[in-house]
Amino acid sequence: MNRLTAWNKLCYGIGGAPYQITGSALGFFLQIYLLDVAQLDPFHASIILFVGRAWDAVTDPTVGFLVSRSRWTGIGRMMPWILCSTPFAVLTYFLIWYVPPFEQGKVVWYLVFYCLFQSMQTCFHVPYSALTMFISHDQKERDSATAYRMMVEVLGTVLGTAIQGQIVGGATNCPTEPGDVDGGNSTNTSTVSLDETKQAYLIASGAICIIYVLCAVVLFLGVKESYQLLTFSQGLWLVLSYGPYIRLVIGFLFTSLAFMLLEGNFALFITYALGHRKDFQNILLVIMLSGALTIPWWQWFLTRFGKKKAVYFGISWAVPFMVLIVAIKSNLIVSYVVSLAAGVSVAAAFLLPWSMLPDVVDDFKVRNPDVNGHEALFYSFYVFFIKFASGVSLGVSTLSLKFAGYVTGSCSQPEAVSLTLKVLVSPVPIFLIAVGLLILKTYPIDEGRRQSNRKLLQERDSESETSALGSEV
Repeated sequence: MNRLTAWNKLCYGIGGAPYQITGSALGFFLQIYLLDVAQLDPFHASIILFVGRAWDAVTDPTVGFLVSRSRWTGIGRMMPWILCSTPFAVLTYFLIWYVPPFEQGKVVWYLVFYCLFQSMQTCFHVPYSALTMFISHDQKERDSATAYRMMVEVLGTVLGTAIQGQIVGGATNCPTEPGDVDGGNSTNTSTVSLDETKQAYLIASGAICIIYVLCAVVLFLGVKESYQLLTFSQGLWLVLSYGPYIRLVIGFLFTSLAFMLLEGNFALFITYALGHRKDFQNILLVIMLSGALTIPWWQWFLTRFGKKKAVYFGISWAVPFMVLIVAIKSNLIVSYVVSLAAGVSVAAAFLLPWSMLPDVVDDFKVRNPDVNGHEALFYSFYVFFIKFASGVSLGVSTLSLKFAGYVTGSCSQPEAVSLTLKVLVSPVPIFLIAVGLLILKTYPIDEGRRQSNRKLLQERDSESETSALGSEV
């Protein structure tokens, strides 16, 4: 299948929504959920976040290996992984947001189900990511399908943030106004409110689970894989030592870490550093909506000016707003304006890595025409590095809150916690962005090389089709 209809591209894009819906819900809310709803010690929460992300990272190359060794079936090579993992992913995701009726073993409960969900999610997402190279041989078609995917995925982050935020945002055992003291100190009211908060998280997770299943069904019905002969043993070392790939991965490793660090701590930052407890879910939603609305613009920008320029401009756009949000005195209107502007960079951070990875795969194909079986490896190892590093950053940031004196279940936190959160959402991400952009400056695949690769691969495909027709005759 070289030509894709708009329906095929839309169905392909919808398949990326589950990863982003669950990812945004976990990224924005899991930390604050573990600390304030499950009421775990920050040290235990940091262990769960780090081990869960690290485990998730380890499963990516493992699944990439298994996918590459899988046999072709009547519905493809990638699709069976996606379909079989879905019910288990849904079940384990729901149990992450359930507070068990016991204290001893609660840490084990969250650690086990968080790791299990990450495993099942990997079994869905690695084959889905590699599917980019199997829905069409045409680079323009793949780029167009990727744009559809990024648009839907950013909408998925909006949906995940909206569902989780709007359902759980109003359920809190803390006063929403500074003068409302009794609202958070009455023992009876607090107990009831905490139970309501737990129920709200379950309702939100149930809604997300339903959407997860529906997206998997749409992907299966609307997308077909084109058959390609793959082997795993060829190309492994070449993939992991391929210069353009390594530079791209390391560059986006730093920039992605910046946005993940911002994402993981932003709900706490809004709540405790800025004092916008009752508005934090709406501020998060504004960021995601802004990102969703600017995805088409970024697709036009990278087509018009090139992907490297889009990286420099798009990623660095967030820097002045990261400075502004911590430099000025807490103001709700300014927080909304900054969030609206910062969402533009979120869109670029979502679109560009997945738009540039296929270019590296094509570049590799041009220079290694006899090596097959590498597509899933490119995607799985990229995700491995990103997830492992994000696990380290989230674990360290949560642990730093413990050292700052974070009080679990409290409606207010020490000044040291506020200062720590400011550091985690501004100076550290800015430094990571600067390092990442410097590395990406050395990335060698510019527009000229990309177009040259596209032409060579098209000529190669035409020669292969001609040879195949000749042998049939």
